[in-house]
Parts: sequence; C-alpha cells; structure tokens
Amino acid sequence: MELLLALPVVLPLAGAAATLLLRHRHKVQLWLAILTLAAILAVAIALIALVPGSGVLVLQIGDWTPTQGIVLVADRITALMLLVSSAVTLAVLLYSSGQTVAENSERTPVAIYHPTYLALVAGVSMAFLAGDLFNLYVGFEVLLASSYVLLTLGGSASRVRAATTYVIVSLLSSVIFLSAIAAIYAATGTVNMAMLAVRLDGLQEGTRMVLELLLLVAFAIKAAIFPLSAWLPDSYPTAPAPVTAVFAGLLTKVGIYAILRLETLLFPASQLSNLLLAAAALSLVIGILGAVAQTDLKRVLSFTLVSHMGYMLLGLGVSTRLGMTATIFYVAHHITVQSTMFLVAGLIEQRGGTTNLARLGGLAKAAPVIAVLFFMPAMNLAGIPPFSGFIGKVGLVEAGIAYDRPAGWILVGASVLTSLLTLYAIAKIWNRAFWQAPSEDVVANDHPVPRVMTGATTALVAFSVGLTLVAGPLMTYSDEAARAVLERTPYVSAVLGDEAAGELQYRIDDAGEKVVER
Repeated sequence: MELLLALPVVLPLAGAAATLLLRHRHKVQLWLAILTLAAILAVAIALIALVPGSGVLVLQIGDWTPTQGIVLVADRITALMLLVSSAVTLAVLLYSSGQTVAENSERTPVAIYHPTYLALVAGVSMAFLAGDLFNLYVGFEVLLASSYVLLTLGGSASRVRAATTYVIVSLLSSVIFLSAIAAIYAATGTVNMAMLAVRLDGLQEGTRMVLELLLLVAFAIKAAIFPLSAWLPDSYPTAPAPVTAVFAGLLTKVGIYAILRLETLLFPASQLSNLLLAAAALSLVIGILGAVAQTDLKRVLSFTLVSHMGYMLLGLGVSTRLGMTATIFYVAHHITVQSTMFLVAGLIEQRGGTTNLARLGGLAKAAPVIAVLFFMPAMNLAGIPPFSGFIGKVGLVEAGIAYDRPAGWILVGASVLTSLLTLYAIAKIWNRAFWQAPSEDVVANDHPVPRVMTGATTALVAFSVGLTLVAGPLMTYSDEAARAVLERTPYVSAVLGDEAAGELQYRIDDAGEKVVER
C-alpha cells in the first residue's frame, strides 16, 4: 500500500522520459501523457480512500531510516492536494491538445511540451509528498525548471521578457530556501520534518524565529504573497492559456502548502502569526484593487489570484482548527476554480482574438457556451452562494470572528471588501466581454474554438460544481485533516515511531494555543 506514494512522482518522470524519446510522434506523445496523468489521478483517488483509515502513510525509499534517506509521507491534506492537482493537470493537458501551445506553431518546439509538462507534474507531486525539507526543495526546483521552459514556449519577446523576471525571482527564493535549509541543519542536525518537529521545539526563541522567517520569505515568494507578489501579474498573462492555468492553479498553492507545513508541523503557534495576518490583509486588499484597475482579462485574473492567496493565509495566521479547516477547503476550491478561469480566458482569446476587454463584446450572443462556462466559475470565484467559494469564505470569516482580536476583525472586513470587489471585477468582465456591443475587431476575429478545448473546460467546470455538491463531506474531511495537522503527533509517530512522538513538547489546540505535551 505504501508503494502507492512513489507513483505520483515515478509515473510522470517515466512518462517525461518516454515522451521525449517519442518527440517526433506527437499523437503518441499526447496519448502517453494522457494515460500517465489518468494513472496518477487513479492513484490519488486510491490514496483518498486509504489515508483516512490509516491516518498517515509513509514510504521509506530504499528502506533507509527516515533521518538518513528519502521519506515520502501522505496524510489527509497530501491526498486531497494530489487528487485536485491531478484532476486539474489532466483537464489542462486535454485542453492544450486542442490548441497550438504558442501562436506561431512553426517556431514552437511542441515536441518538448509534453515531457516538460509531465516533469512539472512530478515536481508538484514531489513537493506535496516530501517528508524532509531538502526533497521539498528538490520538488520546487523540478517544477520551477519545467515552468521556465513552459513559460517561454514560442520564444516571443513578451514571453522571454516575462520569463526573465520570473526566473530571477524564482532563483532568489530558491537561494533563500537553500540557505534556510543549511541553517536549520546546522542548528538541529537534520532536515527530516518529523524530526525537526521534535528538535526545533528545544531551540531558543530567537533562533527559531530567524529560521522560520527565512523559510517563510522563501515560501511567500513562491506563493505570491504581498509584498512579494509583484512578479506574478507580469509573468502569467504572457504564457499560453494551458500553461497559465497550471501556474495559477498549482504553483502558488504549492507555496501555500509549504507554509501550512511550516506553521503547523515545524513552528506551531508561531510568534510571526501577526506578520502572516498583516500579509493576508495586504494581499486581499491590494491584490483586488489591482484587479479592478486592469483592462486585460488575464491581468484581472492574475491580480485576483494574488488577492485570494490572502484568504488562505488568513486561516493559517489565526492557527485555529476552524481556520485551518477553512483554509484546506479553500485551497482545494481555489486550485480548481482559478485554473478553470484561465482556461475560459483561453477560450475567449481563441474566439475573440484578444483578452483586451476594450476590444471584446457580444460574446453572450456569439458564443453562449463560453458565456455559461465563464459565468459558473466566475460566480464561484466571487463567493456567490451556494458555490464552494462562498462556503470556504464563510468558514474563513467565522475563523476571523472567533479569533476575537483586532487583527481578526480587520481581516474579516478585508475579506468582505475583497469578496465584493471580486464580484465587481467579474461584473466588469461580463459587461465588457459578453454584454456590450461587439466591436469591429471582434467580428474580424471570429475564430472557431476546438471542441476538445471546450470539452476540457466543461469537465473542469463540472468538477468545480462537484466540489459544491460534496461540500459537506469535503468540509468534514478538511476538519479531520486540520485536527491531525495541528496535533502533530500522528505525523511524527507515523514517520519516527511513538517514542519520538512522545518527545514533542507542544501541540496546538482547537483555539490555536500551545499546549504542553510533557
């Protein structure tokens, strides 16, 4: 059963190698990539079924001890992230098969798209499953190296320019992350996260804070948390729609996932919680104000992405069981909905020839299917009931109210304001792209949309609606995941044994307070 943990990493790496060898046979490449991602989705479904029964699954690669070798760990959060990410990556791959990856197909190295895409999936899976900081770093680097290639496919000036900023910022975050790993190893003698949960408790507060701050800065850059988010709105809009959809849905959430592990397993009830809450409030408000000011559809969505990262950071900052539950639920929701929105943006660009809202119009009549596909995830993103976005936001607002401190009330106000402004930004897009009279440019750019693109987007819209239909069980699942991650004992016990778990000095109760274990 534990061998399943290796498959989300091994399968895409093997698929990447095979598709690279088949680079001159594009149809075979595509089908092999689809089968690989379908297999990963099946593994993720199996893990969802298996993990709740056993609590935590652990695979020690090569039968080395956890402190000496590579260890893969899957708990409820990991299984959920793998399920949602594999569903999204499969839908996006199907979508990309219906469009040219770049505008100029003759100059685009399409043969490397599928190997690079599968390598990206392997990096994401490795980051979710990593049981130690160094292999988390390796997972980040694999997905980042792949993203550099995907971002520059086509080699246009705008993409190279945007990728330059993205690469520089990513390398900076990687250097900070690697420096933090070196400092942690020097202070504790290990990078295994279960062992760190035990040893970091015994360090002096000043040392703990410096180590935590280093990791937090590295992860905040990757998650595009304000004020470390300026790179995202300039980098994402230039990439092809499938690439942007994966970036928006997954890459930033890997950063949030890393922050979640940081603030629960390694540094529970951190003294930096107020810093997290301040960053959450700034991300919410400044991000959505940026979205409101934009006139390009992809840039609007990019700024809403920055803004909504603040919702997830809110739940992590309050550190209560309710806040953690709502955050886990909201991450699963946002991966799906944000990816869907960028796929719909690609449909609009394919149909209208542009994403500039000033040059679009009349799509509600000219392309009613696209209008419906936009409307559903857009209402979900804005948090309109009864969609999952509304349920997640209500949970986060409740967590802010229950926090019952000035910072909590400020965040509640920022959350409500952001939700209203998100609805305003969505209404602006709807009015300009779908309702206003079409311009001559729209008539001239009346391009057909391949059915497979529409079908893949429809499937992802249906998946996002499915999250709403199973919101009750999903919230219960998220609550159990939050309980386990705050207790820390189940994770440490599964990796190192009950004796090591007994050395934990603290756990976090439902109110987010430290409770002495011994």
